[in-house]
Amino acid sequence: MAKTFKSLLGDDVANTRTLLHEAIPITGTIVSGTYLDADGEHNIKKFSHGMFESVYDYPYLSSSANHIFDVTYGCSSNVSSSTNTQNAKKLNIYNQMAQVLMGYDVSGNIRKFDSDGTLDDSLGTMNHCFFMNFTRLLVKDEIKKNSLRLVLHTSGNVTFAADKRESRVTFGDYLSANEFRTSPAGDYGLVVTSSTADNESSVGLVFYQAGVVVLSSSIFLEQFGTPDDVTHVVSTGTSIHAAQTGSTIDTLADSFRYTIDDIDFNNTIELNSAIYFCRINHNEYNYSSNPTYVTGSKLRVKNNVNDLPITYITSVGLYSPDNELLAVAKLSEPIRKDPNTELTLRVRLDY
Repeated sequence: MAKTFKSLLGDDVANTRTLLHEAIPITGTIVSGTYLDADGEHNIKKFSHGMFESVYDYPYLSSSANHIFDVTYGCSSNVSSSTNTQNAKKLNIYNQMAQVLMGYDVSGNIRKFDSDGTLDDSLGTMNHCFFMNFTRLLVKDEIKKNSLRLVLHTSGNVTFAADKRESRVTFGDYLSANEFRTSPAGDYGLVVTSSTADNESSVGLVFYQAGVVVLSSSIFLEQFGTPDDVTHVVSTGTSIHAAQTGSTIDTLADSFRYTIDDIDFNNTIELNSAIYFCRINHNEYNYSSNPTYVTGSKLRVKNNVNDLPITYITSVGLYSPDNELLAVAKLSEPIRKDPNTELTLRVRLDY
């Protein structure tokens, strides 16, 4: 415990913020093929409630498996019908995601997802949506703006054979380089097909802090069905409308996963730092309170009475106003201190 304290003044403390980014690549083989065999996909966890699927980078029973994202499907009350398969669950998923990500309008109604970002509920309303909820392990504090790229096969037959895949389209939040919007869940951007696109051509939304991507089912132009066998060929010939209303959420999530060719984005880690400039004047800390500093009532570091007192600084303690130790900073090597020297030690506390 320190015996003497020195107060830090306003000019002795500075605060900084640093953004660190990490590239996150997710290949389509991980999402829909690497661990596929006749017994199923061992890195895809399905649940008895049938409301979403969880994707892992390894078989999910493995101790080294990491949860990557959840995928599900939902529809709005505009297209809800009691004759639809799992209609209540699809509606609940849509409403749950919408109330968290989009909030409520002035009348207290849940806002629907709006692809053009105008929130006018007249144009661009996304009634059929696929949701990708990325884990904090990947997203960290948020997805970096203008870094999301989704490569999907939006039409035709889809198999794992590269020569049989069709309509490979790249989507991204290109427009967020110049503009983005704000929702109750934080900032969000529009998902479009190119940097020259406009708001009206948006097919989805990406919520950066929430780590959620919402895509309209309209991106799938021709066919969207269920897997036939372990080769997972999406080729039932069923129209997209019929597939969405007549298929379960698990089936739709499976079919969506099989269209994924690649997902890339950069995450963001926000590192906040408080920098303390600990200034030591020439007449301060030239003596130590350590009992071993003195022997026989004499200073160990002085050979005669005229020698200067010497100390070696090894650490800096940061204390609360009531003198409780909060943090300790260790120096890389001891620094000599005597009455002829003044020091400024720079201590950085990250949080």
